[in-house]
Amino acid sequence: MSDTAMPGELAQELLETLSEWGTMVTIIIHGGSVFEFKGPFPKGSVAEGFYNLNGPVPGLHGHLNLKQVKQISFQDKQHRGRESYAFVFENAEGEVIFKVFLGRDDKGELLAEQKQRFLAMQQQYQ
Repeated sequence: MSDTAMPGELAQELLETLSEWGTMVTIIIHGGSVFEFKGPFPKGSVAEGFYNLNGPVPGLHGHLNLKQVKQISFQDKQHRGRESYAFVFENAEGEVIFKVFLGRDDKGELLAEQKQRFLAMQQQYQ
């Protein structure tokens, strides 16, 4: 796991960028359950104090309270014996709000362009 993080104030900017990266995996862990969405992270817009996800239907939708994001950690660790990278959105108490993992191709390999972009971004905050 990396100790690298970007400030939460950059959450909207990051999410707008991620909407251009293609297929990713968004994970929300709540109450002992894991909710997982595989597909492009949707574009959003700000209204009534929330970042509202405006993706196609079917797809990921929701209303994100980005004011709750204290930092976004760069997760860089093995998962089931394979490299794995994620943006981890955390609140002021250090709790995970949600994670956005890099996507994989049909052979289960990380998407190379996403990995390059992730590592370059991570480097900026080390």
